[in-house]
Amino acid sequence: MKIQSLTATIIISALLLQPVFVVAQQSTNIRKHEPPGRLIDVGGYRLHINLNGKGKPTVVLIAGSGDFSFDWSLVQPAVSRFSRVCSYDRAGLAWSDLGPTPRTMRQEAYELHLLLEKAGLKAPFVLVGHSIGRLIARVYAAEYPKEVAGMILVDSTTEDTTLNYQGKIVRVRDSAKGRPIPAVQTITSSPPKPPTEDDRKQAEFNKQIFGPPKIESSFDKLPQNIQTLRLWALNNLKLPATTDDFWAEELQAMFMARSKTPYQLGDIPLVILIGGKKVGETPQGISAEEWQRLSEEKGKQKTELADLSRNSKVITSKESGHHIQLEEPELVVSAIRQVVDAVRERAKLTP
Repeated sequence: MKIQSLTATIIISALLLQPVFVVAQQSTNIRKHEPPGRLIDVGGYRLHINLNGKGKPTVVLIAGSGDFSFDWSLVQPAVSRFSRVCSYDRAGLAWSDLGPTPRTMRQEAYELHLLLEKAGLKAPFVLVGHSIGRLIARVYAAEYPKEVAGMILVDSTTEDTTLNYQGKIVRVRDSAKGRPIPAVQTITSSPPKPPTEDDRKQAEFNKQIFGPPKIESSFDKLPQNIQTLRLWALNNLKLPATTDDFWAEELQAMFMARSKTPYQLGDIPLVILIGGKKVGETPQGISAEEWQRLSEEKGKQKTELADLSRNSKVITSKESGHHIQLEEPELVVSAIRQVVDAVRERAKLTP
């Protein structure tokens, strides 16, 4: 499957969530940079978690696709001043080992649950999900509802998201084939597979489309040492070879569940952060009118995420695009502080 550019953010998110798209390459210098946190065994493979600060509840930062634990560097230190906070790297990224396949959101949520447990962190948690990290946070809340005390969604991908596929706007969930979403796997039941010839061809295609890794806009706001770390991590992806992709099925299941059951998060404090800054020109393969319609639709979908909880608020920033945590980290820190305070005081969010 080859996707034409709709926006760099959407494409990179799709590429890195679904292994069918990604470059399957082996790390050659993964030990060049020492991990800032710990590598914890979660069943025959290790995941990296970086934890600091004190106080309850623990705040868990879930990065979007294409992002790493250190991409929260402008947020995590500030949060650590008023609560315990951790960021982590999903399987195959930065210092984390490859994990079982397929890489479903259910698998990702389970591994996060196991990682937090083995790190000795006590629930309930405040989950902060950026982009596709929001989908993982939501699956986590569905699978482990008693472990979630609050949530912040940072310019989140929704279950009704669309992509520009071969010049056509496609609602991803519409391509679901009705297949059952696989159960959680172990490294023994479904280990990662070595790269195939198709992977190598896809790698060459990706290189032609995206070029070598570089520091994209917004990431240039990170400290220089973190930018260096990011380039290292992008050049040392350990993602698995092509595997079955169940993203459409998972999005469809989430869409149907939400349609049937409003306020799935009950009354837990929930803050929706939306980046309202217009980024870039109209992409190729789509008219200006269609691009405008799609942009408005996405904004509406993100606003409607407030319906996940009876105790929610929406904050839209005209100064930030997709990566609010890089462009306005203080806004993300403030939202986290509001939710943490509401959890501690068992109170409603202030308007």
